[in-house]
Amino acid sequence: MKRIALGLAIHSHQPVGNFPSVLERAYAQAYLPLLDALERHPTIRVSLHYSGPLLDWLLAERPDFVRGVAELARRGQVEMMTGGYYEPVLPAVPDVDKVGQVRKMTRAVRRHFGARASGLWLAERVWEPGLPAPLAQAGVGWTVVDDAHFEMVGLDEADLFGYYLTEEQGYVLKLFASSKRLRYMIPWRDVDEVIAYLRSEATEDGAKIAVMGDDGEKLGLWPGTRDHCWTNGWVERFFTALEQNAEWLQTVRLGDWAAAQPPLGRAYLPAASYSEMMEWALPARKSEEFARLTHALEAEGRKDVLAYMRGGFWRVFLAKYSEANLLHKKMLRVHAKVHLARALGLGRDALDDLWKGQCNCPYWHGVFGGLYLADVRSANYRHLLRAESAADRVLQQSSSWLEVEESDYDCDGHEELLVESRALGLYLRPAEGGSLCEWDLRGRDWNVQSTVARRPEAYHTALREALRQEAEKPAVRVETIHAGLRVKDMGGRVDLDYDRHPRYSLIDHVLPEDTTLEDFARCRYQELGDFAAGVYRATRRRGKRDLIIALERRGRVLIQGRVQPLHIRKELRVRPDSAAWRVIYRVSNAGDATLRALFAPEWNLNMLAGGCNPLATFETLPGGAKDALDGRSATDGVEQVVVQNSGLGVRLRLSFGASVRLWRFSVESVSNSEAGVERLYQGTCLAPLFPLDLAPGVSVTFEMGWASEGVK
Repeated sequence: MKRIALGLAIHSHQPVGNFPSVLERAYAQAYLPLLDALERHPTIRVSLHYSGPLLDWLLAERPDFVRGVAELARRGQVEMMTGGYYEPVLPAVPDVDKVGQVRKMTRAVRRHFGARASGLWLAERVWEPGLPAPLAQAGVGWTVVDDAHFEMVGLDEADLFGYYLTEEQGYVLKLFASSKRLRYMIPWRDVDEVIAYLRSEATEDGAKIAVMGDDGEKLGLWPGTRDHCWTNGWVERFFTALEQNAEWLQTVRLGDWAAAQPPLGRAYLPAASYSEMMEWALPARKSEEFARLTHALEAEGRKDVLAYMRGGFWRVFLAKYSEANLLHKKMLRVHAKVHLARALGLGRDALDDLWKGQCNCPYWHGVFGGLYLADVRSANYRHLLRAESAADRVLQQSSSWLEVEESDYDCDGHEELLVESRALGLYLRPAEGGSLCEWDLRGRDWNVQSTVARRPEAYHTALREALRQEAEKPAVRVETIHAGLRVKDMGGRVDLDYDRHPRYSLIDHVLPEDTTLEDFARCRYQELGDFAAGVYRATRRRGKRDLIIALERRGRVLIQGRVQPLHIRKELRVRPDSAAWRVIYRVSNAGDATLRALFAPEWNLNMLAGGCNPLATFETLPGGAKDALDGRSATDGVEQVVVQNSGLGVRLRLSFGASVRLWRFSVESVSNSEAGVERLYQGTCLAPLFPLDLAPGVSVTFEMGWASEGVK
């Protein structure tokens, strides 16, 4: 009789900082039903992985679940997999953290499940050739990647029913290939079709294993899957069919197969991930083009061409999204501080915070919100800042310190200025408008500047077409659109606006006098000057009480149809031990014509104000009433602005040296997720307007000051 083995590796994960309600829903709809199904079908063997953030929640909130899984492991029905504890993309973190996180997870598996973990779940199946050495050093024997990885080196689907050996510097690792065919069949196709496919691959010697490694959330949490998998019984039918066909179809734990069966050969794999990830990593236009070509070739059955189709790879996200790169470089900076401080006696808590800040979710964006989820992104920053403050308490000789470092922090070929103290962190980009790309309130572990710009995405093309059709047939609600894209929530608006610059702060605009808030919010304004993205010259000096950072640009501005010189200088004044700081602008007309315009220095703040969060408020003084921070307004006579999120314990006051007109609006990305396309809050933009009426040779000075206050 022909026989075949089936290896199922089910990975379950929730990001660091995810909402408790999301974990509750995932538990009720996916994790618990799967455990119950495995208990009802004791002959079904699987490999399971629960990431550290999810495991921590389960231990605290659902300890009986952990005990239930441990019982399945005790009786040999399941094997537990290790991984990076806080689910980092392993190639993106330093080797010492790779090894440390894996060892932490392996210890947790032993402690909570009573099992030894020999196999590793590779986060997002992101593989790079340097991984075998640190994984082997961490005690890992095998892992699961995708069939796409192997196809890139010339192997076919038929070659992948087993595992291959790979090595680096003599460190050996066993690699299983997860079948894309099975990923797309389970649980979407009829059970009989899945069984028929497996039967078609069975052999007389029974030496083949078909492997599927995928997310546990697809079994109940993804849209429509709760009814499909559990109410309508797909998983129950599948497990029953596996039992009924056990004579020729055996479910096995991958570690058992790796220990008992010989390898298919040796393979050296390139940097890769699953095929969808490599598509998402491409620039938007290329990603759209790649998807269109791939779908066309699939429809034509051109496997001969598809075998050579390549997308990007994971690290491209750090080039595609400057905000992801800044988070990554912050992580590397904190890594260096924490490990140096540990050599001097720093405790383990800071290391755990560093590792939590390495959780992969906000470093990329695909069909999952990832980087675009402000709460997840901010959670990484909070842990990194907590770790950094702990390290600095060891590394700094004085409790009252203020340092400036000039370095290419983000590895873009230009020097940044990093201003840091016990209370504050200000990271400035002289080569990009003299802008502020990070603003840390160290006492609150909060990066005020954790914002994301609105930018084109590949799925926006399909969305535009769907919205056009909706406009033509308003009585018909669009639920699904091209390539299965779903419209979840567009907030009643159909516009897709894109930013000209990253949503940093201290971005200097010179605008026509008739510019409106609508023009500015939708990036449909005329920029009269060349300052917003221009190169500023940076100098610094120590005053009696302040550190003074001066950023200057002798730029140009359009005056009465002619290009003329304009000089902008902004001075930042920072004090040790204070989270308050000031910026003083001096705008000088160096031309021979009078300049009449609006000067609008732009600020962007992330205070988790999305969805009219009642904890996040906005107030103008004098006389202004409190409003939701994510609203839109144009207010005259403003002398001060107070923004706060009482849940975060963050309250900021911005004071102007004069009465100004103030624009405010929410920056919202149109983002895709497994639930559909929706608008996601990325930050609130504040732009005070200073009218310019400068005769030739005349200068004007403006001042603004920020203070961090106790929450009221």
